Amino acid sequence: MSHSEVFRRIESAAGPALIAFVIDDDHATEPMPAVESDWHRHLRGQFFYVEKGLLSLRTCDGAWTLPPHRVGWLPPGVLHTVRIAETTRGWGVFVAPEAATGLPGTTCVLGANDLMRALVHRASTWSMRDDLDAEQERVLSVLMDEIRRAPQEPLHLNMPSDRRLLRIAHAVLERPDDGRTLEDWAGWAGLSPRTVTRLFRYETGSSFAQWRQQARLSRALERLAGGEAVASVADALGYASVSAFVAMFRRSFGQSPGRYFAKPAMMA
Repeated sequence: MSHSEVFRRIESAAGPALIAFVIDDDHATEPMPAVESDWHRHLRGQFFYVEKGLLSLRTCDGAWTLPPHRVGWLPPGVLHTVRIAETTRGWGVFVAPEAATGLPGTTCVLGANDLMRALVHRASTWSMRDDLDAEQERVLSVLMDEIRRAPQEPLHLNMPSDRRLLRIAHAVLERPDDGRTLEDWAGWAGLSPRTVTRLFRYETGSSFAQWRQQARLSRALERLAGGEAVASVADALGYASVSAFVAMFRRSFGQSPGRYFAKPAMMA
């Protein structure tokens, strides 16, 4: 089947309820350069899974970093852009709107398990027929059950909409090691500390300190997924010591950076 026909089916509610594909660029002689899509949306819901590499997802509501062994979920119709960095191995799934019933109503990152991956690999071998047969429907049902019970991971970075706060946010993301205080940042942006405190809480749901820590975590995941040493990442993010960085990482994710990237996230 031609690429144009595949894309036509992806953007149609008709046809198979599940369309799955596998990506494996390990055969490439050089690392795949970073690629970022234009802003777009799909009629179907979409899952991303990264086994090797890094995927960043942005919507109007914020940004998500997808490290290895996690699943990103994008509900039907959500405007988004995707950035893929490093050589990538993983898979994607497009789900018809009616099959997405009961799945999270907002974009999120979920844990993955071996059963989920096996089901998607099985589905990627199906011919592109208009309807799934009885066996394929059972595979779809089990896969949706696994997705519904998957634990959500704290990988969302809310971005403020106020242009003055957005200026601060972009500066922090550009230099996560910058240790300026809230008062310093407020003066830099021409705001009072009280205004920054109030607006950050209102627009992101977090204090400035909490938001900056999450921003540093996002940058840490990008660097660690690219194979950078923990000590180097800690220094680049402005931590006084490697142990301080590891302690922060462990508080956020429940395990050390090495264990977090060593194996798939298991579900409860």
